[in-house]
Amino acid sequence: MILLFVPSVAFGHVGSPNVYFDADAGPYHLLFTVIPPAMVPGVALVQVRVTSGTVNSIGIAPVYVNGKDQGVPPAADMMDPVPGDPQSFTGKVWMMESGAWEVRAEVSGTQGVGKVAVPVPAFARRTLPMQKALGVLLFGLMLVLSIGIISIAGAAAREGVVRPGAEPLPRQRRLGKIAMAVAAAFVLAILALGNWWWNAQAADLKQTMLYSAPPVRVSFDGGDLLTLRMDENFWHKIRKEQWSMNLIPDHGHIMHLFLLRVPAMDRFYHLHPEQANDGSFLVKLPPLSAGSYKIFADIVRGTGFPETMVSEINLPDVAGVPLSGDDSGVDASAFNSAGQTTDVSQLADGSRIVWEHDGSALKPNQVSWFRFRMDDANGKPAADLEPYMGMAGHAAFVRSDQAVFAHIHPAGSVPMASVMIVQTGGGMAMDHNSPQALPAEVSFPYGFPQPGDYRLFVQIKRHGRVETGVFDTHLGN
Repeated sequence: MILLFVPSVAFGHVGSPNVYFDADAGPYHLLFTVIPPAMVPGVALVQVRVTSGTVNSIGIAPVYVNGKDQGVPPAADMMDPVPGDPQSFTGKVWMMESGAWEVRAEVSGTQGVGKVAVPVPAFARRTLPMQKALGVLLFGLMLVLSIGIISIAGAAAREGVVRPGAEPLPRQRRLGKIAMAVAAAFVLAILALGNWWWNAQAADLKQTMLYSAPPVRVSFDGGDLLTLRMDENFWHKIRKEQWSMNLIPDHGHIMHLFLLRVPAMDRFYHLHPEQANDGSFLVKLPPLSAGSYKIFADIVRGTGFPETMVSEINLPDVAGVPLSGDDSGVDASAFNSAGQTTDVSQLADGSRIVWEHDGSALKPNQVSWFRFRMDDANGKPAADLEPYMGMAGHAAFVRSDQAVFAHIHPAGSVPMASVMIVQTGGGMAMDHNSPQALPAEVSFPYGFPQPGDYRLFVQIKRHGRVETGVFDTHLGN
């Protein structure tokens, strides 16, 4: 109730809190959708779609991960089969603290038992409204109590010394009115003080309970160097003793930095700053055109808790340094909010990336497979794709107002650093430079959290060069 009127603010995988994860549990292939609770403690909804194998039952249990020790899982709760769909299951788990969690799933079926862990960041991101019936009841009780206090004070002063059956004298009536006025002032003062206390408590709880990403200060030296300084906020400070707050590499980089020129969304850069001795992050900018740039900076804590910091900066024309290594960028046409879907993204060398979809309407919060095919300059599926930072591809989904930003991988919306923590204790190294060829198609599981116009940046790697396809789409209600 104290948090009723606190504004709803949330960052971190901006505006897209749901977790989508495609994984193997032994011989079974599963697609997880986890909807974390809006408030913590709260209940997370877990949905599983079996895409390979025959599954009879799935048990799920939540485990808290703080980077220093691992919680003991409670007894598993069995998921319920979806009526009419034997390949789908739903279940719920409690998440009692903000931070990194894993949902452990044990799958039983015709091929035996398989296990898998799904990393889930949980944090209070908004307040829940009071039920209207409860609000009306409480308001009514407040009126009854207030009127009762005033009436009792007036009656006590007016009739407290009057003999039974006698009428109050004029003087006693005046005393009754004065007592009612004093009591009314007292009640109003109590209500005012209560309102002040309520607001003070709500402001305090907003700091301690509602998540906000660390603030980041961005500066440009006038040449080609961009500096980011990450500060701490109160939400993080009070968790220092509980968490491992250090940063861990994800795909071989301590930070993934995305620059997006707005409002046209026609320049997009995926860069990887290095951390200096003073804790700041430094990156040499590539050649880019002047404009206002939205900044999204992805990091992963030692717990596996991912965060996305957001900022903006106005940049002049930058001569910059050529893109190299894992850094990449693209110049695209200005975003057009006509609501039409782009199916093909043509690349400079004559090759193209094709969005393979059946034309069915996308719906909010409904997981879909986004499949993209790379064609060479002859129109044939490319046979020379390489891993890009250990993955078949990367993608960024951005809403036209930048209220939604999601960095997606073929395994889903969770960072691979988080996956390694929950599944291997961080002991599995990713091969970022594997030379083996990959299929010409890459796919990403994701569900748009809100209706609107979106631009999709899809990145793959060919013969040492990162290519970025740009696609637009509209999502209705």
